Amino acid sequence: MPTQLEAVLPTIHRLQTVDTANVARWDAFVMACPDATFFHRAGWQNIIANVFRHDTYFLYAEVDGAIVGVLPLGHVNSWLFGNALTGLPFAVYGGVAASTQHAADALEREAQRIARELGVAHLELRNIEARHTEWPMQDIYVTFRKEILPTDEANMQAIPRKQRAMVRKGIKNALVSQIDPTVDRFFALFADNVHRHGTPAMPKKYFQALQKEFGQDCEILTVTTHDGKPLSSVLSFYFRDEVLPYYAGDDEAARDLAANDFKYWELMRRACSRGLKVFDYGRSKLGTGPYAFKKNWGFEPKPLHYEFCLYKRDSIPQNNPNNAKYKLMINIWRRMPLTLANWLGPFVVRNLG
Repeated sequence: MPTQLEAVLPTIHRLQTVDTANVARWDAFVMACPDATFFHRAGWQNIIANVFRHDTYFLYAEVDGAIVGVLPLGHVNSWLFGNALTGLPFAVYGGVAASTQHAADALEREAQRIARELGVAHLELRNIEARHTEWPMQDIYVTFRKEILPTDEANMQAIPRKQRAMVRKGIKNALVSQIDPTVDRFFALFADNVHRHGTPAMPKKYFQALQKEFGQDCEILTVTTHDGKPLSSVLSFYFRDEVLPYYAGDDEAARDLAANDFKYWELMRRACSRGLKVFDYGRSKLGTGPYAFKKNWGFEPKPLHYEFCLYKRDSIPQNNPNNAKYKLMINIWRRMPLTLANWLGPFVVRNLG
């Protein structure tokens, strides 16, 4: 027998950021819904609309005054990378989070209606679990998640021997970790790092907006030498009992000093002391250096199910550095002066989503 909520067809509403009461109700649902992630939080609407200037469609389903599902969407219309409605741009997880199948289906129907109305080339839902096996799927991404054990020693021993030796090397090098109140040191390392890899950097104001929007749930940890030289930094999100290291950057000297391994160890150690239960190492592309790095830490990959409903294209887009057509652009970007790259980067990256 269906429950009372499941027996009633939900009504679909669009969240308005000025409606603080419904914003609070949305976030309360997200915190309680097992299918929801940090990227379902209402604050992303402000980030996408105010930092990147994209239209947003944050949909929620309601039955008898109770929210029973949410689907945050952003519309990115780019001459360079295409016209898409995505759940959610700039996020590794997305799609529907719902407590009933009726709600999930109704939200997806409304998303498809909006997509057709906007005339987009495709609708993309960045699901963790598969929902539409009949839709084309982007199968190059995986996520890495692992339990945080109760003690530092247990967590250290859970790291495979070779990578554990790198952590101990960082400790032996007298590296220091600190929580930064501003994005300044993080952004300098991040921008330099992505420039070396030939990709544009997010604007500094984006990271400042994340700190402002999410407060203590957005934290920056920076690793320095014993005399204070910044080596490696990571911006992490906190959601329920999880920590999600999301953006990172490092100096070229970080590798020799084992600063990257030390950085993630310090983040795990601090998360353990806070009683957190899950370390979410985030998304990586198959066959890349970050993929191998996380595997070497003892994390097992889990496929992500990015599903596409196609309207004006015959195949799913490949807007990632693995695409051969971007190789020339990547090589040019690497040779560009860092100051120029940091100025141009936000104009490019806002269109990627």
